Amino acid sequence: MKKNVFVLTFMLIFVVGASFGQGYTFKVLANKGANKVKSGSEWQALKTGASLQDGDELIISENAYLGLVHASGKTLEVKAPGNHKITDLAAKVNTGGSSVASKYADFVLSKMSAEGKKNRLSATGAVHRGSGDAIQVFMPSSVGVFNDNAIIRWDSLDGQNMYVVTLKNMFDDVLLSMETENPNIELDLTNSKIAKENVVLLSVASKGDAEIKSGTYAIKRLTKADAERVKGTLNELMSDVNQETALNKYILAGFYEENNLLIDALTSYEEAIKLAPEVESYREAYVEFLLRNRLNE
Repeated sequence: MKKNVFVLTFMLIFVVGASFGQGYTFKVLANKGANKVKSGSEWQALKTGASLQDGDELIISENAYLGLVHASGKTLEVKAPGNHKITDLAAKVNTGGSSVASKYADFVLSKMSAEGKKNRLSATGAVHRGSGDAIQVFMPSSVGVFNDNAIIRWDSLDGQNMYVVTLKNMFDDVLLSMETENPNIELDLTNSKIAKENVVLLSVASKGDAEIKSGTYAIKRLTKADAERVKGTLNELMSDVNQETALNKYILAGFYEENNLLIDALTSYEEAIKLAPEVESYREAYVEFLLRNRLNE
């Protein structure tokens, strides 16, 4: 009799643990529109960060967007208006992933702070007024980089301006100079003029007045050992986020930030916004990323 009770108790623990171990079917990473969720009998407004369970149901409004991450780590973007059952959405997900993406989804959600939202206007797009103001580049004074392409952004100056971006080596020799009307450039680190450099020094100045300029920022290639370490985890993550979507770029931004690769993270945020410019969630997350890493100061 005692043996039967023990077996029954063990089975109950196993079933309950399996049912509640993960805690959710999907999490909401990004949300645009008047979307609603029904858990039980009541409909409520859907919020970013919400956990969705089997049995829940969604109403997606017209011209809306929903970015979800499954408990398995796979991501799903929902744009079709109408009713959607969570079980039906889960059936569309290939659950053979590594679940690494869910870790970084939790990371980016945990970093969304109320204080950051209050201060969003002081972050990207800030305009300097007055010809004596320096240009602030959105990166630390010294930063590692993993990928070959990096987006570099800085404060815009008042009015129409042409900027000169200069890259030098450690001996102060000019390796590459670029001009742009935009307060950003996409830097190709495989460019033959800088590809062999382990460290390049970047600065930005106004073409019309060379005295209006930024400080000097060191961009460093990772050592071979560090690059291999990052690559190992990234390859595992890419099995979950291998499609070119805004949601996947958002999760990649979390991965890079946790590994202190702030240029790579910034680039991923920029790419997410480019892929889904209408989704405010990604812009808000980008601003808060800049604020918490003090990249706009």
